[in-house]
Amino acid sequence: MLKKAYLLSGLLFTSSLAIAQTTFLQIGSEDNRVLDRLETRSGRLCDSLVTGDKPESRRNAVHFLEHIMQPATATDVPAHKGMSKIDLYNAQQMLSESGEWTADENGAINSKLSWFHTFYNKQYDLVHVKTKDFFVVINPVLSGIAGYQQNTPMPTGLSHKLVTNSQGAELRGWIGKKVGFYTAVVDNQEQYPYFLYNSVSDHKHQYVPGADYFLPPGIATGATGRYDYLQTSGYVNFDAVKNHLNLTFGSGKHFLGDGISSLFLTDNSSSMPFLQIQTRIWHINYECLYLELTPQYDKSRGDGVLAHKFSTIHYLTWNTFKWLNLGFFEAEVFDRPNVYELSYLNPIIFSTAINRFNGAGDKSILGMSGKAIIAKHVQLYGQLMLNEFRAKELFSSKKWYGNKWGIQGGVKYFDAFTLKNLDVQAELDAVRPYTYSAQDTLANYTNYNQPLADPLGSGFVKVIGVARYQPVKNLYLTLKGTYYIQGVDTGGVNFGNNIFNPYVTAPSQYGVSMINGPKSHCEMLNINISYQVRRNMFIDIGDTYRKYANDAGIYRNDYSTTGPVYSALTTNYFYIGLRINASRRDYDLF
Repeated sequence: MLKKAYLLSGLLFTSSLAIAQTTFLQIGSEDNRVLDRLETRSGRLCDSLVTGDKPESRRNAVHFLEHIMQPATATDVPAHKGMSKIDLYNAQQMLSESGEWTADENGAINSKLSWFHTFYNKQYDLVHVKTKDFFVVINPVLSGIAGYQQNTPMPTGLSHKLVTNSQGAELRGWIGKKVGFYTAVVDNQEQYPYFLYNSVSDHKHQYVPGADYFLPPGIATGATGRYDYLQTSGYVNFDAVKNHLNLTFGSGKHFLGDGISSLFLTDNSSSMPFLQIQTRIWHINYECLYLELTPQYDKSRGDGVLAHKFSTIHYLTWNTFKWLNLGFFEAEVFDRPNVYELSYLNPIIFSTAINRFNGAGDKSILGMSGKAIIAKHVQLYGQLMLNEFRAKELFSSKKWYGNKWGIQGGVKYFDAFTLKNLDVQAELDAVRPYTYSAQDTLANYTNYNQPLADPLGSGFVKVIGVARYQPVKNLYLTLKGTYYIQGVDTGGVNFGNNIFNPYVTAPSQYGVSMINGPKSHCEMLNINISYQVRRNMFIDIGDTYRKYANDAGIYRNDYSTTGPVYSALTTNYFYIGLRINASRRDYDLF
């Protein structure tokens, strides 16, 4: 903790010499999809915008939007001819919400009807204060969801009715145009569909998706199956070199990639303390992330002070051509007794992983990514992730367990089939068994009992398809289908699918297939209708269907608190909810 205090003090002192700062868009915000869509429809990659490295700064988003929308003609037709009227509307909303970054620093739209001449003076902000040297926005974060589930089988004691609610607030701003800041505090009470509840309530590795400390059902709320937890995040930010070198220190989440999921880093686990150094020069974006993580622990033993492990991540992306982006990734996870090893502070990519890329000691992951824009309508993307491998074994027919790799390939089709604002996406993800595991239970690629990458862990092949349609300004229709195959670790045997198990406990070093162990199948379908009543206030109505079965008749062990279930589980979950300044909560994780 003392070292953290020194680091934070140093950052705040250095910020007094800085020129400017920024704040960031939320990872789950619809704005990220708008940016991705408009960049592809423009036909070229933007050097100051990196949609595959989230969260993206509001400053860069606003500058990109202003660039593609100007100059306008007398009929208000944007210079970018690919923008529909709905695109223009979405862009104007984003510019108003982040109006402090427009050219005149006053892009926020005035409200036609404020509250007591104090609240909602600007259309989208409960409190909006801006002076020459100070800017702050404060908004509520509220969400309420009512659901009804039907399950086969349905265990005794669980309710068909589900209720989830969240309440809190967020604020962002800057001081003297030098130091940017953000903080959010949200209290949550949440009930899960049965298939997710079984995984969350696993005796040994209990967790709440995307969160850290929580109170189990009955302790806080008294409600059956309802979890209570507090989510907090925040950061300070400044430019060390204007528009080129940016530093952020705080606690939050990150997502690296252009897909629905990522093999590098996702926002699947809880917020984590971090130091981010981001450099943008020429056509290159380079990011260093220094993370403090929490290793797996046994919740059933009671609460206590938890130890920490750490990670260093480097991610370099290069706009090789105006239509092609290439990326290079490196991650190290290491466990020291609450001490960050100095050698891992090295900001040079691949300088440490190459020396450790042998499966021993600390966890090392290398990767490559790519994104290509074709004909202003199609975006191709992909990732290749490598952990441990030997060239001789890789091309051998012996199926060595140490060949640990993952691959992702995807395509996005914007204005699909000539229908404006219909976007279609398809993605394939495949990860070999044992890939994110370590030789012990500490250095695996996890945080707070959750994977840092894809929530399935390892040993799976997954296909996802999504269709998104915005027929009118504030109506969003989404259809999402997922199908995956994965092996099951069962009978105390480590087949490489549960990344919390050390890979050294594998029963055999050879004969390991992509789907290892008893094969399971899962299919999911979600349809969602969202209507935006006003900016960032949504009514959601939807239904999710899920069916999970195992070829050997063995239901996944960690889906049952009383032992394995020997039949398929079918769930149909209907929901309706209202959310304000909150992302939609998706339960079709796995």
